[in-house]
Amino acid sequence: MTNFGWVWWNWNLIGDLRVMLQYEFVRNAFEAGTVIAILAGLVSYLVVLRRSSFAAHALGHVGFSGAAGAVLFGVAPIYGLLLFTTVSGGSIALLGQKAAHRDVEIGTVLAFMLGLGLLFLAFYNGFATEAYSILFGEIVGISNAQVLFTFETAVPVLLVLGIVYRQLLFASLDEEVAEAKGMHTLVLGVIFMLALAVVISVAVTIIGVLLIFALAVTPAAIAIRLAKRPLYAVLISVAVALLATYAGIFIAFYEVEPTSFFIVTIVFAIYVVVRGGGALKDRRVRRSASPPELAATADSGPG
Repeated sequence: MTNFGWVWWNWNLIGDLRVMLQYEFVRNAFEAGTVIAILAGLVSYLVVLRRSSFAAHALGHVGFSGAAGAVLFGVAPIYGLLLFTTVSGGSIALLGQKAAHRDVEIGTVLAFMLGLGLLFLAFYNGFATEAYSILFGEIVGISNAQVLFTFETAVPVLLVLGIVYRQLLFASLDEEVAEAKGMHTLVLGVIFMLALAVVISVAVTIIGVLLIFALAVTPAAIAIRLAKRPLYAVLISVAVALLATYAGIFIAFYEVEPTSFFIVTIVFAIYVVVRGGGALKDRRVRRSASPPELAATADSGPG
């Protein structure tokens, strides 16, 4: 884990931001964070609709096994991440074509890949610092080359999602109707899982494997409670991911805690506020819809 925590802020946010942007590693963190947050916001909406939260969680852990294998063979961990997550994502899509039976396939693939990761670590004689750093993220250590790689990886994913997003959205809302209309749901499922695998692979550089839910699931969970139309929900999901990433980097520059902690905390806090506000609103709607005598009875309670 890497954090800043060596500069004091003075609540002049514009001035504080200017101080931060003087450092190249901060600019790299913002650039990579922007790309990853946009990707995560887009994909997380589909993750929630397709009930694939377990898949996102599993692919993050699979990615750790891939990183461990990459370290063993002397290559950059990101390549192992991409290899293992894409192979696992494709396997999950092919084995678990129906959402109702997908958890079994996800668990099976996850167990096998984690076993491989344990084997790789057992064969490695040194201390796999690069692999272990993926557990918690390392956004402030991203180089210019890694930022460029993140961008080059994100562009094809965005292009593919742009082409099939409407079909993916329809198939995610009602898989059986989509099949009845002649859509290739298996192909769409594979495309979705591969896109999710790539997003997970690059997102772990920010928040790590153990905290991947923060960007892969929670922004969409927030968005769905704020908007009914898919377009608005996707935009809110992306906005939440960007807000949490930017704010997390900003706060971590002036504090001693890890960046990933702030990103996760901000996303969770937004979710709690939105969830609590929605619960209060629903309660008021139910009370206003109830007859006066029933509302009075409910207020007075038993006895």
